[in-house]
Amino acid sequence: MGRDLNRRTFLAASAAAGAGGALAASAAPAAAAPARTPDAPAAPEAPPAPDAPAVDVPDLPVREAARHDPTEATLAEAVVLIRTGRLTSADLVQAYLDRIEKYDKTYQAYAEVTGKQALLAAYAADRANRSEDRKPAPLAGVPLCVKDNYFTKGVPTRANSFIFEDFVPVTDATAVARLKEAGGILLGKGQMGPLATTRATTPNGMITTVNAWTPDNPLTDPGGSSTGPACAVAGRMASSSIGTQTGGSIVNPANRQNLTGLKPTMGRVSLNGVIPLSYTRDHCGPIARDAMDAAIMLTVMAGPDAEDPRTRGLPRLPNLVRAATPVVSPKGKVRLRRRTRIGVPPGFTDGIARRSALLDTLADLPGVTLVEIRYPTDWSLLTGGAFNAARLSERTEPFRHWLRKDLTKFGVSVLSWLQGLMLSGDEWITAQRAKHHLLRAVLDGPFDHCDVLLQTSPVPFDILGLPEIGFPIGFTAGIPTGAILGGAPYEEDRLLEVVAAYQAVTDWHRRRPADPVLEPVKRVVRPLLTAVEAAAASA
Repeated sequence: MGRDLNRRTFLAASAAAGAGGALAASAAPAAAAPARTPDAPAAPEAPPAPDAPAVDVPDLPVREAARHDPTEATLAEAVVLIRTGRLTSADLVQAYLDRIEKYDKTYQAYAEVTGKQALLAAYAADRANRSEDRKPAPLAGVPLCVKDNYFTKGVPTRANSFIFEDFVPVTDATAVARLKEAGGILLGKGQMGPLATTRATTPNGMITTVNAWTPDNPLTDPGGSSTGPACAVAGRMASSSIGTQTGGSIVNPANRQNLTGLKPTMGRVSLNGVIPLSYTRDHCGPIARDAMDAAIMLTVMAGPDAEDPRTRGLPRLPNLVRAATPVVSPKGKVRLRRRTRIGVPPGFTDGIARRSALLDTLADLPGVTLVEIRYPTDWSLLTGGAFNAARLSERTEPFRHWLRKDLTKFGVSVLSWLQGLMLSGDEWITAQRAKHHLLRAVLDGPFDHCDVLLQTSPVPFDILGLPEIGFPIGFTAGIPTGAILGGAPYEEDRLLEVVAAYQAVTDWHRRRPADPVLEPVKRVVRPLLTAVEAAAASA
C-alpha cells in the first residue's frame, strides 16, 4: 500500500466526486430539511467503522497544570486521568460547564450548551469505568464541542441560519455517532458562520464568537466558520472539538487560536449527517490542543460508511496515535519517525518572522530535510478566485428550494448563494477539469521532490481534497501565528509525525490565553458584517 497506489485510488475517487457531485449533493438536504417538511427522512444512524484501527491512548505523563486544573488537560491527559481513577468524567464535565457559565457570555463560542445531558452521560461513563467487566472506551467520558452543522440527535442543529432555526435531528451524524460510541460526551454545539460561509455571526451578520486571545476585540480574526469549536477549545471550555472545512475553516481557526487542526484527505471521514456547503470540498476533522489529540479524534471519526460513497474503498487508516507519539533517543534527542523531505515554497517566509524560526527548528530535527520546491505552472490562476468560484454553484444546487422561495432565509450570506446561481454548467465543468489538471501537476511536481509541503494558504489543498494540518509556531503582537503543512493522499500520519516532533521541542501549543476580565463589566461593541463583506470573506 505505497504512495503510487494511494495516488491512483485518490485520483479515481476525486474524478468520481467531480462527476457525481451535483447528484449526490442534491440528496443531502432531503435529510436535513425538517425546516421545509416535517416528514423529511433523517440521516441514517451509522455504526463505528468496521475496519478502523483500535484507538489505544498511551499512558503519557500528565503535566502538573493538568493535574491541578482538569480544564487545562489535553484530551489524552484527561483520558489518562480518568482511566487511572484520578479524575471522574462528571468532575471534568462540571469543570467545563463552570467555565462556560462564567466566560461564554464574552466568548460566545456555543450556540447550544447541553449541560444536563452531558452530566447524565458523565455519570453513566463513570459507572462504566468502575465496572469490573468494563470495556475500556477510548475517549473515556471526555466532553467535546461539535460544530453546529453536524446532526446531533435531540439537540438543535441550526447551522446558524434561518433555514434550520427549528431543526432538531432524530439521528447523529456519522462522525458524532462514532465519537459517542468511543465514550465522547457532547458538551454543546459550537457557534459557526451562517451555513458555514464566514466567521461566526448571527444570521443577519452581527459578529458573535471572538478570538479567545482577544476577547475584548471582536475585530481580531478568529479564523473562519469553525470559530465556535476553536474558541471553545482555546478558551478551555471543551477538551477538543470537531469542525468542517471547505475554505480553511479547520486549519485557519487552529492557526489563529493556537490550536492544532487536522483536515484529512477527502473521504477519510463521512459527511453523512453534515449540512452541506460544497460536495467536492467539504471535509470533517478535529480542532484540538496538540497533534496527539488530533490523532485520537481522527482515528475515532474515520472509516468507511455505507451512507457516504466517498469513504468506501480507501486505503486503511494508518496508526495515527503512533505517528503522533514523538520518537526520543535515550539521551533525550527528538527525531522524526521517518526521514522526511519538507517542501518549502517560494516566498514562504516573506513578511512573517515566525516562519523563519519554524524552518530553523525543523532543520535541527534529525530526519528532516528542507527542500525548496516550485509551484506548478499556472498555480496562481488555478488556485485563485476565478476557478475557486466554481464551489459556489455546488452550494446553491441543494438549496434551490429556499433560494426560490425566500431569499431572506440566507441572511447576510445571500450574495454568495446568488453568485452560485449565475455560474453556468460549462463553467463548473471547466473548473473541474482545471482541478484535475492541478491535482496531477501537484502530485507529479512538488510531491516528486518532497513528502510534505508547507503552505501559505489552505485553499489549494481544499480544492484538491488533500490532507493538511495547522499548528502553532509562535505569536505576533500577542496573536497566535500558525503554519499549514500539506500531505499526499491518505498520508495524515506523515503530517502528524512532523508536527508531533516539532511540538516535542517547542511549547507554543501549551500556551493558553488569559481568561476574560469580568469585573468591571466591559461592554464590547460587536460589529455588523454587510452582505458584501460576507461574500468577500465567504468560504
